[in-house]
Amino acid sequence: MRERTKNIRDYMLDLCRSRTLNVASEAAAHFGMTKQSAAKHLQALELEGLVVSTGSTKAKVSVLAVLKKQTWKFTRDGLREDIVWRESLEPLIHDLPENAHNIWHYGVTEMVNNAVDHSEGTEVVIDLERTALDTTVRISDNGEGIFHRIQRLVGLYDPRESILELSKGKLTTDPANHSGEGIFFTSRVFDMFTILSRTLYFSHQAEKDDWLIDYDEDVPGTIVRLKLANNCERTLKSVMDYYAEPDEFSFSKTTVPVRLARHEGEKLVSRSQAKRLVARFEKFKTVMLDFDGVEEIGQGFADEIFRVFANSHPGVELIPFNATEAVHQMISRALAA
Repeated sequence: MRERTKNIRDYMLDLCRSRTLNVASEAAAHFGMTKQSAAKHLQALELEGLVVSTGSTKAKVSVLAVLKKQTWKFTRDGLREDIVWRESLEPLIHDLPENAHNIWHYGVTEMVNNAVDHSEGTEVVIDLERTALDTTVRISDNGEGIFHRIQRLVGLYDPRESILELSKGKLTTDPANHSGEGIFFTSRVFDMFTILSRTLYFSHQAEKDDWLIDYDEDVPGTIVRLKLANNCERTLKSVMDYYAEPDEFSFSKTTVPVRLARHEGEKLVSRSQAKRLVARFEKFKTVMLDFDGVEEIGQGFADEIFRVFANSHPGVELIPFNATEAVHQMISRALAA
């Protein structure tokens, strides 16, 4: 296949990710070719079984075809994540590049192990769907629900606080058997990581904001969704190395979205909110505080973090970023006190 042909068809496949209308017309404009030539490229992708199109020529919608799709249902009691991986999922993605294969091995086994050890449900259901560009895996259980379970066992005021704690990392309700790293690294190594449990939906996407959304329905149990590009260049090692100090191999650095410390409708002004945010920061050497989505903070909130906590934990480096001028001013005032 000529390089230009490959570039055109790769571009079309990428457009199909978002159910784009009139893919051929967009590709024609992008590459400076006739619509007829672009239509032939799209038809070739359809004939290969990589794209499915519906509608007339002027209102044609093209989407990525599902190349592989399978669902497995397991009894939770006695389930082993290594066997689930080796016998069920791995055969469907064994041909992916080594780095993507390693990411899937890590993420699937970690999330299945979480469901087995913590959900207290009776079954685990796994769905896999693969297209020409991406693979998506959904792991669900019918247990208590991850956010409410953490709230109950850790003694949190609100299940939303569970998401803040998970975003920090090193959170475990079973320290004898778990390090608390699985969800943290899984959420950061995939292109998309989501958790839906009861009425809360959490989404983490590579190079995008974390989102916490109140869901309209009360969904029982926990549903974890993992998505990764088949040609992903990221490696599991690079992500783990990023959260380790130079010349060390331990998990010692974390990034925390500050906005997750507020409940709906709140502004971050109080010392109690700050204490909620800095809980367990002492487990890390470096904490990156992401202020994206936070327009301003109160004096007490800033003082509790950047003076009180910082002075009592000199071994923890606090690094704020994505801060507005108003936030910077409050931080500077706390540091100067």
